[in-house]
Amino acid sequence: MKRVLLLVLLGLLLCLPWWIGGVYYINLASQILVAALFAVSLNLLVGYAGLTSLGHAGYLGLSAYASGWLMTNLGWGHLASATMALAGTTAVAAVFGLIALRATGISFLMITLALGQILWGIAYRWAAVTGGDNGISGLTRPSPFGMDLGDARNFYFFVLAVFLLVWCLVAIWVRSPFGASIRGTKEQPRRMSALGYNVWLIRWITFTVSGFLGAVAGLMYVYYHQFISPHSLSLANSAEMLLMVIAGGAGTLSGPVVGAALVVLLKNVASAYIDRWVMLLGFVFIFIVMFVPDGIVVGLARLGRRLARWRQRLGDKKRAAHTGLPVEDTL
Repeated sequence: MKRVLLLVLLGLLLCLPWWIGGVYYINLASQILVAALFAVSLNLLVGYAGLTSLGHAGYLGLSAYASGWLMTNLGWGHLASATMALAGTTAVAAVFGLIALRATGISFLMITLALGQILWGIAYRWAAVTGGDNGISGLTRPSPFGMDLGDARNFYFFVLAVFLLVWCLVAIWVRSPFGASIRGTKEQPRRMSALGYNVWLIRWITFTVSGFLGAVAGLMYVYYHQFISPHSLSLANSAEMLLMVIAGGAGTLSGPVVGAALVVLLKNVASAYIDRWVMLLGFVFIFIVMFVPDGIVVGLARLGRRLARWRQRLGDKKRAAHTGLPVEDTL
């Protein structure tokens, strides 16, 4: 059943540029995919490793800045600048992991917040390199295999391909034995340590991989906007991505995607009709926390199971009415 739903969803995504129509909505779909890609990277930390980070936007912004600066100032091509941006951001994530993983819980959150603010401060103050508050503009999109990504439909398929590749790799990874060990360090770190697992190393590898995937999202982000500013590294951006993960369902594969779609649609669609759309966003999250604290995906799955049990009981009662036997005898 799940495979059928995945195939149907994939078919809808592939056909989406034709049935939604309009460049605006195609670009909106691309924004959702970029946000979902970043939320998937953060979900590795928050949902699977149990490490809540408030500085994850730093990796998105660092990758975007590195790629943009190499292209505009050194004249590097897209492939070379993207490779260097991914490598450099992953190295920074590895170093930050050495610092942040000295603590857990609220202390870990505060350390990641401080590290993220350091990157934001560099982007804001080092104007000679980053352009300061003006950022870096005039960037271009790559042309893989001769494809013109300046076209909204082509860019959508490009981002979709990257997203599906990352999502599938993450799905395989979290369902592997190493993925089970990641969940073990979240739920029973002391027991995992007693069993001989290196809890710190497992968390550090997860932290580094999460930073790498955040860097991939940063490349898609800068390719979409063709502009990068300090806002991309800000605390507000990190908090927004964290809300996507929590709202959709942390620790699930589809939760970050649903959360990203919800936030991006509220920002871009609801804001066109409601002046105080931020207040609406707040009410939505309050509703989620009150009624589906585990996230939308988990809540919908629970509702589906309840409906299935209700239909089963209804079917048992109908069979009992036809046969004249008690409900227990018809099971």
